[in-house]
Amino acid sequence: MTSVPAANWSGGGAGAELGSWNESVSPTAGNWSAASFPLAPAANFSNRFAQPSWCIALWSLAYGAVVAVAVFGNVVVIWIILAHKRMRTVTNYFLVNLAFSDASVAAFNTLVNFIYALHGDWYFGEAYCRFQNFFPITAVFASIYSMTVIAVDRYMAIIDPLKPRLSATATKVVIASIWILAFLLALPQCLFSKTNVMPARTLCYVSWPGGMKQRFTYHVIVIALVYCFPLLVMGITYTIVGITLWGGEIPGDTSDKYHEQLKAKRKVVKMMIVVVLTFAVCWLPYHIYFIATGIYENLGRWKYIQQVYLATFWLAMSSTMYNPIIYCCLNKRFRAGFKRAFQWCPFIEVSSYDELELKTTRFHPTRQSSLYTVSRMESSMSVVFDPSDGETTKSSRKKRAPSQEPSFNGCSHRSSKAMSTASSYINSPYTSVDEYS
Repeated sequence: MTSVPAANWSGGGAGAELGSWNESVSPTAGNWSAASFPLAPAANFSNRFAQPSWCIALWSLAYGAVVAVAVFGNVVVIWIILAHKRMRTVTNYFLVNLAFSDASVAAFNTLVNFIYALHGDWYFGEAYCRFQNFFPITAVFASIYSMTVIAVDRYMAIIDPLKPRLSATATKVVIASIWILAFLLALPQCLFSKTNVMPARTLCYVSWPGGMKQRFTYHVIVIALVYCFPLLVMGITYTIVGITLWGGEIPGDTSDKYHEQLKAKRKVVKMMIVVVLTFAVCWLPYHIYFIATGIYENLGRWKYIQQVYLATFWLAMSSTMYNPIIYCCLNKRFRAGFKRAFQWCPFIEVSSYDELELKTTRFHPTRQSSLYTVSRMESSMSVVFDPSDGETTKSSRKKRAPSQEPSFNGCSHRSSKAMSTASSYINSPYTSVDEYS
């Protein structure tokens, strides 16, 4: 990752040594802006990247739309989860953390970095320069690892459902740990941030003690930690979960509760896969841009490099606004929550069904697998009322019933054991449909 091609000022002189250090973090995981360019020693300068007013207006509209949708949409997501008791699940608490991170980046960094990239002049002071270089890495780290924890939690709930789920206290500890690690990763950006007031403009940059090589090494580490590694973990976990959930149903099971749980789990996993893929697609061009400009520094002088940066930066920042849209489209409870949030609109109607989605619980989880209970009940009934049994006396029924006890729905003991094992992938005594719907 290298820097924003903010403004390639022609000329040379006393400030030239700062040319490669004009860094302003782009609001995300380690995206720092600074182009290698010579600086004019006085007011005699020209901006190679000056854009026509119509182009500036279009970019301003595009970035303004991202900020508005991202901030408002993620704030609504946080309200839906915290204001409705039924929505307060382990997965949703991590979605709150994700929404907070996205809304914060959009509100505090996106427009600031856009203005700096457009004008090449830092208007916001030294303190905000440090914050601008520090916070985006922190927030994006928190976002991507919230998604990673959700993926691991889904994996444990579906592959090993008999283990207890994360408690509320454990969830808070995990979220706090994510933010602490994020602060540590971004700390160098804060410590080495500086501003330099030039006759022509003010610069915000990160002055690495080890020079360009140290900066590039740090950026590669950040890309690995906030993009490559978490996506690898999520790719593996969701692949295994997908094979488990879509690989086939349990033979002979017609339990309504089983099908309800299976359908709910598929929906939430599908939603989270879409969220992860959206993040990966939006951020990939941006990371490629910073790696390419870090290796080939002359790219910073290319005539159209600023347009390339603004486009890749916009795409990366747009990832913060898609999640609320995905939740609304793929989850009926979030959809009901958004209807309640926008019920003041004349064309939005909140039905009684929407109200029930957020206020009621369909069933309470039991300590015993529902599938096992239903299967035993059906087995018991099939034994007592076996049509092939000619004896009708009470004693004969008692005599024959134990011999049929090991079977499930007419299956052998070996088959029932296999089915019971398979059912553990779907039914857990620690979860209910509310966890997945």
